[in-house]
Amino acid sequence: MLGLKRRLKEYEMEGNCIRVGLIGAGQMGRGLISQVEKIAGMEVVITADIVPERAETAYRKAGVPSSSILRTDDPEKAERWIASGGWVVTRDGNMAVQLDSVDVVVDATGIPEVGAEIAWHAILNRKHIVLLNVEADVTVGPLLKKMADVAGVVYTGTAGDEPGAIMELYDFASSLGFEVIALGKGKNNPLDVYATPDGVADEARRKGVNPKMLASFRDGTKTMVEMTAVSNATGFLPDVPGMHGPKATLDRLPRLFSLREEGGILHRKGIVDYVDGVAPGVFAVITTDNPEVHDQLKYLKMGDGPHYVLYRPYHLTSLETPISVARAFFHQEPTIAPCCGSVSETVAVAKKDLQPGEALDGIGGYTVYGRILSAEEQRRERALPIGLVGANVRMKRRVKKGEILTYDDVECEERNRIWILREFMEKDGQ
Repeated sequence: MLGLKRRLKEYEMEGNCIRVGLIGAGQMGRGLISQVEKIAGMEVVITADIVPERAETAYRKAGVPSSSILRTDDPEKAERWIASGGWVVTRDGNMAVQLDSVDVVVDATGIPEVGAEIAWHAILNRKHIVLLNVEADVTVGPLLKKMADVAGVVYTGTAGDEPGAIMELYDFASSLGFEVIALGKGKNNPLDVYATPDGVADEARRKGVNPKMLASFRDGTKTMVEMTAVSNATGFLPDVPGMHGPKATLDRLPRLFSLREEGGILHRKGIVDYVDGVAPGVFAVITTDNPEVHDQLKYLKMGDGPHYVLYRPYHLTSLETPISVARAFFHQEPTIAPCCGSVSETVAVAKKDLQPGEALDGIGGYTVYGRILSAEEQRRERALPIGLVGANVRMKRRVKKGEILTYDDVECEERNRIWILREFMEKDGQ
């Protein structure tokens, strides 16, 4: 970030700034707006939210005077206000993507179908797109990445989210010539795949978070989605469906993430996984075949080998997103993107017995949770990607609790953008 800080300062001194269009003024969006106000050479010039008052509140909390905030859905008024040095709030997400005054679009909605729509329009309008929406990325990201490459813009996940933080460790280790055995993250709570919003309601109230979001953490869907993003960026696979998810402390990881014949739990190297016991950090387990490097690592107190763990004990979510914005704008580089295509998938599994005609309620709800599979397994089983599950999807036949849903089990009553993009992606063989 030091180089980016200098470049941003120089850019500001030249009379410029990177102009960000933000979609979504929830917790992640609010954090981004406040953080950007502390950064030279960057401004969130327009924020779109279905509740405009949330965006206005976010700007005021960041120190923006109310007199400098204009609420409008008129593109011409918005352009003039931004040109005069003001900030714009709108309900119209498409307007925020289309304005000439916007250089980089950030999606902070967390809703798969909305994220797919935003990314699609951003790329068509030749805007760099930064997603705080891993659910959209793992569903249609390989196609969006290909589209962005053709359009000459950057498609990227964000720094600060766990996949982005893991990617930093992977880039660091692999660039130095280490063999990376495993990539993973800590999980904040024990896995309960049948968790529902009702079951976590009290905890959600205490923490001031959405019960569906908390349920998606507890039931493991968020973890599965995040590690699918890492898989598609690196080519690493889950060692077993759903990953191992052992309970362990940091010092046990080098031995644990070894091959079974070496006393570990792995069937292969180059895997993604999660651990109950090292949250909120992310990790990479590495090794080398060079005796001198082993000696150096032991001298540096990295452990006895032959495997060693690199660990980052924090991730700052949207507070780090400005790094991804600046990298995309100045260097045309993604923080993390599905460069390997569709390597893994997070598919929908029934949380309860599902009946014909029953509507599915999506991630963190009452009907399904996510499980990571290799893309090969997903294609073989015709398993339904969890990012396609929503209010427009109903059951065609009965599926028992704990079974994977397939395309043949459901019908989509209205094909929205994410369904259309997914169909294109599958026809393209990605």
